[in-house]
Amino acid sequence: MTEEEILQIFKNTGALLDGHFILTSGMHSPHYIEKFRVLEHPRYTEILCRELAEKFRDDNITLVVGPMTGGILLAYEVGKNLDTRAIFTERVDGKMKFRRGFDVKPDDRVLIVEDIISTGGSVQEVIDEVKRFKAEIVGIGCLVDRSGGKVDFGIPLKPLVKMDVIAFKPDEIPEWLKKIPVTKPGSTNK
Repeated sequence: MTEEEILQIFKNTGALLDGHFILTSGMHSPHYIEKFRVLEHPRYTEILCRELAEKFRDDNITLVVGPMTGGILLAYEVGKNLDTRAIFTERVDGKMKFRRGFDVKPDDRVLIVEDIISTGGSVQEVIDEVKRFKAEIVGIGCLVDRSGGKVDFGIPLKPLVKMDVIAFKPDEIPEWLKKIPVTKPGSTNK
């Protein structure tokens, strides 16, 4: 699929939003991607995860890992497409950790998957957790790289779509954006 076809899926589901948003990082942006508007459609999730899996088809992946919450769905679907195990990390005392008896072996070839990468903070926490087990991280796949390619993990990152979405520090919000009512999207709001 082309980036345009993938973006059309986001548009068709109402996932690409315009307004004034406070991102998880605390930055303000006139654009937001509500990933769960896409992920609530199993058929679209399956299509997108198949595309992600194809990017790593020849890398002999033995384990797919995603951070809770959206990453759980992606890890499952990508793992299914690569015919391998899929597990997830979850927050424990503010840090991404493996729980539930998940096993990572030093000889695992790990693919980390994420829905949207903006600053890369959650992915870096997953990288750090996988490294504790001395497994090899082969790559990182994501639906959308919002950083426009600026995030560098030192590991191959293969997004389905790259976007360079502008964001402003709270003390640098332009006047035109200040005029738009603020929305803080995510799991804390309905």
